[in-house]
Amino acid sequence: MTSHPLARLIQAAAEGQYPAPHGGWQRVPPWRDGVEAVVAFTGHAVLAVGTRVSDAELTKLDVDGFGGAHHPAVLAALAAGGWIDSLDGLLVGRGTAGTEPRGTGGALVPRPDLGGHPRVGFARRLREDLQVLGRADPTDASVVVLGRGIADLTELSFELDLDRRGAGGGTALVRAGLAAVPAGETVVAACAPGNAASMRALLRAGMTPVGSIQLYTPGGS
Repeated sequence: MTSHPLARLIQAAAEGQYPAPHGGWQRVPPWRDGVEAVVAFTGHAVLAVGTRVSDAELTKLDVDGFGGAHHPAVLAALAAGGWIDSLDGLLVGRGTAGTEPRGTGGALVPRPDLGGHPRVGFARRLREDLQVLGRADPTDASVVVLGRGIADLTELSFELDLDRRGAGGGTALVRAGLAAVPAGETVVAACAPGNAASMRALLRAGMTPVGSIQLYTPGGS
């Protein structure tokens, strides 16, 4: 189990053990230099923020566990002119290597030819130890990206080839991605709530929503 405190909270939430929903918040250190985050569970917020921001400053921003931590003014103050990602749902699942269910469409293979895919470029900014995977069919541009991401946990992101959408391919792709991760290993994914197709694919593949997350890179990072 990873030692980062946010990872422990996420893993506990995946088992149904959530922080007390008293509307409070806590801070933890960032898991990667230059990448910070606001995470919200039900009635409890977690801020992975650097030491340049004091607890007193966070209190003045009216941070709380009832949605206040995700207020645009809070994120703007924390980012201080830096990049701010969209507000995403935070989902968690488990690797299934060796126990993968039917309907994955076959094992994924390394696809270095997809290294220039926008999904890969985005992941490269925020994660480490990336694996770029896809179908063995070279005409299929569907991509799964695995790497050390949120809270230093294995993070999965994916995008289905535009010409292969509408037939459950997203769910199969996520399942295949989980099958590329050791059985039982925690896997997280972040998905914009408005991306209904991807959210449905993650849910159908067995991933469970546990909270919300918004990443940002502080100005000067």
